[in-house]
Amino acid sequence: MTDIQVVILAGGLATRLGRLTKDRPKSLVEIQGKPFLEYQLNLLRRAGIGNIVLCVGNLGRQIERCFGKGEEHGVSIRYSYEDTPLGTAGALKNAISLLNDVFCCMYGDSYLLVDLPTVMDYFEAQKKLALMTVFRNDNHFDKSNVVVVEDLVSRYNKQEKNTDMVYIDYGVSIFRKRTLDMVPDGQFYSLEDLFPQLIASQELLAYEITERFYEIGSPQGLSDFNEYIRGIR
Repeated sequence: MTDIQVVILAGGLATRLGRLTKDRPKSLVEIQGKPFLEYQLNLLRRAGIGNIVLCVGNLGRQIERCFGKGEEHGVSIRYSYEDTPLGTAGALKNAISLLNDVFCCMYGDSYLLVDLPTVMDYFEAQKKLALMTVFRNDNHFDKSNVVVVEDLVSRYNKQEKNTDMVYIDYGVSIFRKRTLDMVPDGQFYSLEDLFPQLIASQELLAYEITERFYEIGSPQGLSDFNEYIRGIR
């Protein structure tokens, strides 16, 4: 196992999936008979990554009952619970006592075919505060939201419509723990709030991934991932 730590943000409300997530978190939505989180953990384990922190919300106890400490899946899982929604960056700040000085972060509804050890090696060599993986999306799988100039993210806006935004946030980020000093304590604060701060100080690296991403946060994404899993069986 590598010493890479991965934080999975699994506390979202999943409103776009309707009845599928009415009384359970997205991480437990079944795909071909297995909860989605099992696919994520298996992917990480195959990459030699076993240090997992799950940031969970009001339905997080269901995840802990299902996966426990992770032994059956060949990983080690620790849990960070939010009493009230804190947003994606707020969830990381809430988990700060569990985090390594450098850690990876990914969303609880994403399945990402990325070589994390290689990306981590690149990040460690650059001495910046954070890194965003990006994919040249051209508004195909979702609306593109990132501008890259050389090796840095120069603009990030999920709402802006601009033709020079050809990249999209791929879904894996790397942070130095001290980056969380920018996040207010006990308040709702998202990565969408944090990234512009890092961009303004030229501290957000961009790393391009060429494999498409999969996600189950939308009905179309769920359908695409089902098709992908059927295809590799």
